[in-house]
Amino acid sequence: MKQKLSSFEEVRKNNILSNVLIFVFIVFIGILGSVIGLIYDNVYFGLVLSLIIGMIYFAVMYSSGDKIVLGLSGARQVEKRDYPHLFHTVEGLAVAAGIPAPKCYVINDSALNAFATGTKPENASITVTSGLLEVLNREELEGVVAHEMSHIKNQDIKYMLLVTVLIGIVTLLGDFMLRSFLWGGKSRKRNENGGQLQLILIVVGIAFAILSPIVTQIIRMAISRKKEYAADARAAILTRYPMGLANALKKIKKDPDPLVDKANRATAHLFISEPFRKVSSLFATHPPLDERIKRLEAM
Repeated sequence: MKQKLSSFEEVRKNNILSNVLIFVFIVFIGILGSVIGLIYDNVYFGLVLSLIIGMIYFAVMYSSGDKIVLGLSGARQVEKRDYPHLFHTVEGLAVAAGIPAPKCYVINDSALNAFATGTKPENASITVTSGLLEVLNREELEGVVAHEMSHIKNQDIKYMLLVTVLIGIVTLLGDFMLRSFLWGGKSRKRNENGGQLQLILIVVGIAFAILSPIVTQIIRMAISRKKEYAADARAAILTRYPMGLANALKKIKKDPDPLVDKANRATAHLFISEPFRKVSSLFATHPPLDERIKRLEAM
């Protein structure tokens, strides 16, 4: 019962975080749109344009973002006859977690990695690399799947997909605003009536456009790290064998070629570990593997 209540609390926190995130990004979009409007001497034009672009982008990406992520990652849906041991593991842990069994996908890649995506448990999926299936034993695979199942159970997947979508909107509008500033330079020189206030707002807007993606990336990384620790802990509870995941992470750490060929910066936080060869700790979306292993071994 204690674990059940904890899961409900985690879902509630994720829903609150998601709503706060949407509000913050709406403010970001509004500011960027207003500055775009100032460049063209019509604040309302920029504001309305940015909101329309933002809403269309959000609707498309949020409704089909998981499919886009799977497509970009080169993942293919597999059947039970293809990987029976994977399906048995997923189905068993789904029952233990009290959620519908996620769909299974496989990336043909020698790197050892996995991720979960979707907007809710009913349409979630778990993706693993072929390398992971070849190298891990049953207990280790169970630990990795339990980690991803925990992300699904607590609706981390909804929040992480939302972060991917909204960062994309801010980056898109910021780039559009900077290009508009360059294209609109001549018209501003012909119109000197805007005054110093307009110039200050434009400068602030440019700084905002440059810094906002960096700030949102830092926020994303900080939250992703916390969620990885939480998912590790809940995976240990689901399997009742913390060393399964700990040993899996040890093998992942020793992977000589951890690069997932089709991974990118927008989706890196979805994976169970960094899908790149070398990442500065400042820009890492995951906590250090050594620390994660240490915490699991202490359970």
